[in-house]
Amino acid sequence: MEYRKLGKYGIKVSEISIGGWLTYGKSVDKDMTKKVIHQAVDLGINYIDIADIYARGQSEKYIGKAIKDMNRSDLVIASKVFWPMSENVNDRGLSRKHIIESIDKSLKRIGTDYLDLYFCHRFDPDVEVEEVVRAMDDLVRAGKVLYWGTSVWEGEQIDRAVDEADRFLAHRPAVEQPRYNMIDRHIESEIFPTVEKHGMGLVVWSPLAQGLLTGKYNDGVPEGTRGGDTEWLKNDLTDDNIEKVRQLTEIADEMNISVAQLALAWVLIHPQVSSAITGATRPEQVEQNVAAAEVKLDQATIDRIEGILSGEKTKA
Repeated sequence: MEYRKLGKYGIKVSEISIGGWLTYGKSVDKDMTKKVIHQAVDLGINYIDIADIYARGQSEKYIGKAIKDMNRSDLVIASKVFWPMSENVNDRGLSRKHIIESIDKSLKRIGTDYLDLYFCHRFDPDVEVEEVVRAMDDLVRAGKVLYWGTSVWEGEQIDRAVDEADRFLAHRPAVEQPRYNMIDRHIESEIFPTVEKHGMGLVVWSPLAQGLLTGKYNDGVPEGTRGGDTEWLKNDLTDDNIEKVRQLTEIADEMNISVAQLALAWVLIHPQVSSAITGATRPEQVEQNVAAAEVKLDQATIDRIEGILSGEKTKA
């Protein structure tokens, strides 16, 4: 496993990380969560990404139990704040009240004294950026958070946060967490230059497009998969994209790797990316994902991939 800095910041995260969005506390039970997380750490993954909203706090609890006997300083643990956690009108968003109360709840569920990374899980148009920045800065100064970041923020919103942090001599956001994969490349035009300008890292989610880039939809939607249920995947599950994945599978077969490993390796060729957050429901899936960090793509292969993704080959 190789490790990368978060932009200009000193902390290092594993190139492949593990997240608990749709798994731990939901589709994966406590025992399997522990097996998966232990396998991940054994294989060199140090970055574990969760959020309070994942399974309404259960993901944080399951991860907390899984890492209970581990050396805390060996891990980079992240959680997030924004989405409603109850019917309480103040138990949502990025108000100072919600941020300060949410961090303590997350720390208790995980069973740790601090988070390495704490993300504002979306931009909140109802709260002044100054309030958000000052609240996050206070958490850093209190030692509850080491670095704070944004998730799915626009470039202009990140700029505003940095400006406000500089104005009040507060800690800047150190990392952005967007969706990024071969099918969804929207961040390249705006977020890449924004994070480079501010020296921020990128930890990207859905690097396999929620399973589309595993190739399991190449011949239709298998029974029991998320293909027919997840709204985001419905938007990606087009004939054109499936044809692209079929052609990418040909390249992967030639390299004797899976198309998922090819997709992860492609994400990691971008120097702006600090880590690709993967999901896993079984230990063997972790092994397959970690192996992608060893895949090296030469320029000729990258050019072939770009041809497919741009639609040049699909039009032929």
